Amino acid sequence: MLYICPTPIGNMEDITLRVLNTLKKVDYIACEDTRYSAILLNYYDIHKPLISLHEHNEMEKREEIIRLLAEGNEIALVSDAGMPGIQDPGYLLIQAAIERNIPYTVLPGASAVITAAVASNLVQKEFLFIGFLPRKKTLQLEQLENLKSVSWPIVFYEAPHRIEDTLFNIYQVFENRRISICREISKKFEEYIHTDFDSLDSEKIERRGEFVIVVEGCAEIQKEYTQEDILQMLKEEIEKGSSKKDAVRTVMIQTKLPKKSVYPLSLEL
Repeated sequence: MLYICPTPIGNMEDITLRVLNTLKKVDYIACEDTRYSAILLNYYDIHKPLISLHEHNEMEKREEIIRLLAEGNEIALVSDAGMPGIQDPGYLLIQAAIERNIPYTVLPGASAVITAAVASNLVQKEFLFIGFLPRKKTLQLEQLENLKSVSWPIVFYEAPHRIEDTLFNIYQVFENRRISICREISKKFEEYIHTDFDSLDSEKIERRGEFVIVVEGCAEIQKEYTQEDILQMLKEEIEKGSSKKDAVRTVMIQTKLPKKSVYPLSLEL
């Protein structure tokens, strides 16, 4: 059996009892970085043979792990932090397990994307998870152009040394939107910044720890209409031959404003 085990994203205590019990009982533990995982395992007094499985060797190492699984061994897969397989090694190993009919299970646990989405207060239902954008600026801007019309909030990951440039590029393409910047989630210096791009001073962001950026979806951006704007729109609809009632209905649809904001102004015409 292959066990996909999420590990803490910061605080050592953010690990489930089920994951701990699994790590204690398996024959091997496959790790993204054996040195990093050893810190967690030693903290909980867990001592098992470790197999290094990272982005540069997953293609070859997965065959070794599949062979061990086929021989009847139980193996846990962990990444440095969070859930393996998403923005972390594990995808190819799980793919191989499915192809070879090797039984596997995914244990629930800590997730930076879900934590940041909830903390942002920008996500209520749907959202789009992107993770890390391309490092090359031209490719990053190209992907952002493809995302700027998405109506759902979008979640990005970013490293501290690239955070300022990435925020600037998102602003350049998306223009002003509400944004939540989550830093050092679950750690001692955890920080949440709730603002919009126009008000953001990126130079004041401490460049330490991993970042999760949550950006408001484009459909959620509500344009502000003055009374003069609404009156002009009503006049244009009436000039087209609409009744006041129909003009009010049309302007309400166009502006997404409630009737109480549009109807009283129609009485002035």
